[in-house]
Amino acid sequence: MTATAHSHSHLTGDALDESVGVIGSGIAGLVTAHTLVQDGFKHVELLTRDKTAGGVWCEERVYPGLHINRHLFYFFLASSPSVHGEFRFSALAMREPEGHTKTGGRLSGEDVRQYMDDFAKTFLAGNIRFETNILNIRRGGGGTGWAVLVHDLKTSTEKTLYYSRIVVCTGGCSIPRYPESLTLAAAKAAQFSGPVLHSMYFRSRIDDLLSCTSPDDPHAAHVIVVGGGKSAADSAAFLAREGRPVTMIFDTTDSFVASPTPLPPAIRKSRFLSVMSGHKELRSRIERFLHTTWLGGIIVYYFWQILTSFSFYVLGVPRDSPLRRAHDLFYNARTNDEGIPREGSFHSLANAGKINLISPARVARFGDDGHSVVLEDGRTLRAAAVILATGYGSSWRPIFDDETMEELGLGRQPPRESSVSLNERWDYPSLDSLPSVPGDAPWTAMVYRGLVPAKSILKRDFAVNGATFTAHHAYVSEVSAHWISAYFRRDSLRLPKTVEEARASAEVDAAWVRRRYPHVLNWFGESNTTAVWFWTWPQFVDDLLEDMGVPSMRSGGNWLTWLFKAVDLDEIIDLKAERDAKRRG
Repeated sequence: MTATAHSHSHLTGDALDESVGVIGSGIAGLVTAHTLVQDGFKHVELLTRDKTAGGVWCEERVYPGLHINRHLFYFFLASSPSVHGEFRFSALAMREPEGHTKTGGRLSGEDVRQYMDDFAKTFLAGNIRFETNILNIRRGGGGTGWAVLVHDLKTSTEKTLYYSRIVVCTGGCSIPRYPESLTLAAAKAAQFSGPVLHSMYFRSRIDDLLSCTSPDDPHAAHVIVVGGGKSAADSAAFLAREGRPVTMIFDTTDSFVASPTPLPPAIRKSRFLSVMSGHKELRSRIERFLHTTWLGGIIVYYFWQILTSFSFYVLGVPRDSPLRRAHDLFYNARTNDEGIPREGSFHSLANAGKINLISPARVARFGDDGHSVVLEDGRTLRAAAVILATGYGSSWRPIFDDETMEELGLGRQPPRESSVSLNERWDYPSLDSLPSVPGDAPWTAMVYRGLVPAKSILKRDFAVNGATFTAHHAYVSEVSAHWISAYFRRDSLRLPKTVEEARASAEVDAAWVRRRYPHVLNWFGESNTTAVWFWTWPQFVDDLLEDMGVPSMRSGGNWLTWLFKAVDLDEIIDLKAERDAKRRG
């Protein structure tokens, strides 16, 4: 839609000496810092408030017994594929998990924590500033560079660090969100006697939760888990495995996929699901058939319906179970990959009655007796503790003041009439069954490619990685890191020529999200509205690779087999060398 240009000016050696600050040590932060170092930036420093690397996978947050689903939102416990060989970066192989033959290669939280720690120690020793809490990020003096106010948790002192460039890798959302009537202050006012915590702090409060109620006592007060997402299910399953009485209360739970045996790479790792999902640009003949013809639309609709029903069947979810109140697998982005049936999983425990489910229901407030919660329908439930698995707010708000958010262009912005009318472009028969959302179109953050705020596209000193909503976070974050490095180096890169063109491109993406996932933006913060490439992450990666002028569609195959060729991280292991050759040529 927008005109683009290639920048051909490169950074000098002196410019490569300038400092780059990377905020966050999760998946995106680690691979971004590594890519920048490998690309020649000599002063790269990664800042994290944690004591160890890994972000949500750091040692302080991974609790015992955690096994990973491919989950794409709540708790960020697995925003990428979750079997051995996939949850990694191209530069480092992953250790084979213990007992992998019994789990189909399924990873534990400890497996991922160990890998992130190995990666940090192998490639970023001396580049990470641990126990450093970010208080504020703003432009430096004279409007150039960046001043980062931090609180050193080791010395309990504040200091300001200065960087020429910044990459924010704090994830899509990391700030706990509390319903107004269920805040910690509300619990204190109601004199609630048990622990009350957000699911983000589950790991650090396990002992409190285990000690507040009696194991295997059918008359004991339950731990109440509020919410139906991944963190709610994980918390409830852990407590049930420990013999604690637990009740999960939710309106709607996450959708999921499951199979009796591990899916073959031709399905799980290929472009098959992305093609069946639909994209804003239908580049192949099969995609155009599936999404622009009446027959194709019927095929798409029944494929997702059958996949949903089959997944319920595989995990033995009864027809009258509250777990059937799940988000639609096709049009919503709250989906887990449950893999194969296994003993001790959330669904097996729920099916066995070890986890009490109440749905549709919402918790209205804490009870007046200090030992209960009250539902919106008036029911009162005894509660030994309350876990609030109620989602997360934007990770950007705590570190940028309003002035900087406005200067960068990171805040939500209203859609223009031109972007709203773009819906007509995607009048796909495959989307005919999508529900409408009442009211005005949701506002979104205008971030080009989900990587650079459109308003700041010409400055080349600020970027974001890890906020893209995708089913393969590791692969997407690694390619995004190369894109960001090329952007900072002023390599030849396909970019909008003006701020207006960057905004127009971002508006097209936002309009597509509103069309494809009509409910998603209602529960996103700014840092999750930048780029939603859920099942269609391969197409998004293709765009980034083409921006850099290197080959896309790397999984190969001919006109018949390309759809089922596995997409593998080894395809991008030489991406730096390709970019170097292109720069020299």
